[in-house]
Amino acid sequence: MRARALGVLLSIAAGIGYAAAQSQSPEPAAGDPAPPPAVQQPAPDAPWAATTAAAPIAVDPKVLRANSWTVGLASGLPEGNFMRFGAEIARNLNDGERLRVMPIVTEGATRNVTDLLYLKGVDIAFTNADVLEHFRSVERMPNAERRIQYITGMYVTHLHLLVRSDIASLKDLEGKKVSFHTAGAGTTVSAPILFRRLGIKVEPVYVNNAIALEMMKTGELAGLVNSGGKPLDLFTRFKNDYGYRFLSIPFDKFDDLYVPSVLTFEDYPGYIAPGERIETLGVPVVLAVYNWPDGSDRARRIQRFVEYLFDRFGEFQKPPYHPAWQSINLAAKVPGWVRYRAAEEKLARMGAVSARPLRLVPGATRPAAPGGSAPQGGGEAR
Repeated sequence: MRARALGVLLSIAAGIGYAAAQSQSPEPAAGDPAPPPAVQQPAPDAPWAATTAAAPIAVDPKVLRANSWTVGLASGLPEGNFMRFGAEIARNLNDGERLRVMPIVTEGATRNVTDLLYLKGVDIAFTNADVLEHFRSVERMPNAERRIQYITGMYVTHLHLLVRSDIASLKDLEGKKVSFHTAGAGTTVSAPILFRRLGIKVEPVYVNNAIALEMMKTGELAGLVNSGGKPLDLFTRFKNDYGYRFLSIPFDKFDDLYVPSVLTFEDYPGYIAPGERIETLGVPVVLAVYNWPDGSDRARRIQRFVEYLFDRFGEFQKPPYHPAWQSINLAAKVPGWVRYRAAEEKLARMGAVSARPLRLVPGATRPAAPGGSAPQGGGEAR
């Protein structure tokens, strides 16, 4: 009995000693970033605040230092453009304990926004500029523009509406099955907006568009919608022996969300005749951020990310980074979006001249400055 009692006393003493050791944080070395307090409570309106424990917890100083300046970047699927750009941002900006950007594999543009709102650890996300329209009219997010803002516009992707040979016009798609790509992808936002504004009711099917091409052969689908850089490997690698064609999309119903774009024979010689022009829509990509309250832990991380992104932006415009970085203008405005205050303040300090909104010269294959063209090839930019 005495031995058991002695063992309990020793265990309690050891626990007290460990807790005391954990509560002592070493002084940071000169020039090192100061770690945050031992317990970081979320702002009251943080999307995941209700799930965070309120009771103080002693945390190992190594854990604090490792997490002090991490930033989660919701990117996309491994094979997509979003993931490549996320990896390049991390490569350029990561600076030891001073900043660590962590690209995250996700389902794509739409899911990235919900992750930004509800998934702890996601601070920044790639998405398409039309996603706010989706959350205003479909998922009905209150104050979407106040909660989700942007740091900078990125490049412009292109909407592709491909149909079977027996579909001659947009109206011929009425009541037909059309692939909107897989759930969470950017097309699942753009395609409903497209048909809703055109006043055409189609039956959406959510399937990978590589499979959709095969389903079009048998007549299971009348067409598909896909967004991304041009030319898309999805189409150029497909032997079009079936007379598939791209349909033009009138721009006049979409000028508040998109920019004009065009597909030509040079882009898709197996689908478009020489000299033919298929008018379509350009979909701007943005680097979005949750609008954290001033003084919050996440806001300070985003501010540091913005400082690094803008200060090192010139490096993105050199090899080995993607050529699309060369045509991105940090000062370009994105229609319908509010720029995050830290980015606006940084631009002001840099003396940036207010730029016109993203646009494409009618008939051009690349956007006029400001703005950036979509990365070529690959799958959907997500």
